[in-house]
Amino acid sequence: MVIEKICCLGAGYVGGPTCSVIALKCPNIKVTVCDKSVERINQWNSDKLPIYEPGLDDVVRQCRGKNLFFSTDIAQGIQEADLIFISVNTPTKTFGNGKGRAADLKYVESAARMIADLATSNKIVVEKSTVPVKAAEIIMKILRANTKPGVNYQILSNPEFLAEGTAIVDLIEAERVLIGGEDTPDGQKAIQELCWVYEHWIPAKNILTTNTWSSELSKLAANAFLAQRISSINSLSAVCEATGADVSEVARAVGRDSRIGPKFLEASIGFGGSCFQKDILNLIYLCECLNLPEVAAYWQQVLNLNDYQKIRFTRKVIESLFNTVTDKNIAVLGFSFKKNTGDTRESPAIYVSQTLLDEGAKLNIYDPKVEPDQIMYELTNPYVTSEPEIVKKNVEIHDTAYSAVTGAHAIVLCTEWDEFKTLDFQKIYEVMMKPAYIFDGRKILNHERLQNIGFHVQTIGKRLNRMPSNRAQGSQTMP
Repeated sequence: MVIEKICCLGAGYVGGPTCSVIALKCPNIKVTVCDKSVERINQWNSDKLPIYEPGLDDVVRQCRGKNLFFSTDIAQGIQEADLIFISVNTPTKTFGNGKGRAADLKYVESAARMIADLATSNKIVVEKSTVPVKAAEIIMKILRANTKPGVNYQILSNPEFLAEGTAIVDLIEAERVLIGGEDTPDGQKAIQELCWVYEHWIPAKNILTTNTWSSELSKLAANAFLAQRISSINSLSAVCEATGADVSEVARAVGRDSRIGPKFLEASIGFGGSCFQKDILNLIYLCECLNLPEVAAYWQQVLNLNDYQKIRFTRKVIESLFNTVTDKNIAVLGFSFKKNTGDTRESPAIYVSQTLLDEGAKLNIYDPKVEPDQIMYELTNPYVTSEPEIVKKNVEIHDTAYSAVTGAHAIVLCTEWDEFKTLDFQKIYEVMMKPAYIFDGRKILNHERLQNIGFHVQTIGKRLNRMPSNRAQGSQTMP
């Protein structure tokens, strides 16, 4: 088989960027991204894409209408394709067996059944969604139990290793591409077909091939290891605050060890995003099913520490504001789980905001990329609050940071957006209630300069002088 046409089922954070880069680098392959959502496909075909990712707009603009297409015609996409990516959502189950830990594979199963129903020629089906180990086996059983005469399937695992905010760079300059498949002649041939696609721009030495189960587990393991590093440095941030050490200095010293390295050693209010928590829960459930309770408990502690960090930070905000935030205006700067993305899934800002709302605060929220409707959706979600009307009454979304901080008793910085470093904090200080507080949950501001202006400043993993000067030291803009 020579791959001439690729179809991707799912036009989300993985499918859209991945297939856009494939189209850019493989101009002779027709790439069609399919989704049931008319609204989402219309956004992909518009000037305002449904997701924000640096560099994505330019890639889509170069390829769309040439060899990159976004469509709701799933049947045509499946029937035409030589290779089909399954890139659908795999949320954590909210009810039933494995509730709160196991991955809900209903969308994966639905995609497999659509392929089985619509395919009329041989297909390579590639599991692109992050799934539990042995999920490919489910796809295989569905496809082969419903195979039409003359139609053969090969199932591969090709997990993504994208970091939101750098996804396009991660795709174009991938450190590794992982492809898992069956150890059979046809399985190995299918692996080589997918390798051929990536070899249009990825050096062959960066393409790793394994069996299917190793590929699936490697994805969970990678995210678990990264989350573990964040929880490790966050645990030490609490020790630093108690002892007078500086977590940034500790991280720098530890990171100079070549066996450890400096990445993912930035203490903060905790990790978020669509992958870390979900994948660790998945791994925990797998370990429990395999009767490995000690291993499950080990990875559970990574999540427990992440929750503890969010609780600890929010408690510090409330205690500093005289142990009450009732009817106080608090400016929340940043709502996405990290900078350079509009994704709010599992964002620490959700917990911080909801806890402050539960304590009676009024929130003024600003994020440069998250839409107001998305912020309200996260805060009024039934899993977050039982009183959505009260939330709506006490939350105001702003279109500038300066508007959000006017009249605020405190600023709570939840996302490390670069623009927050360059705000005119002298100007901000003048329009806030006094005493004016800043809680830097990402350690990105110049704390000494803020204190000189007059702010009471608190951050993660470092004790700061609690006594700011009584008068501002002239107009000062953060570097």
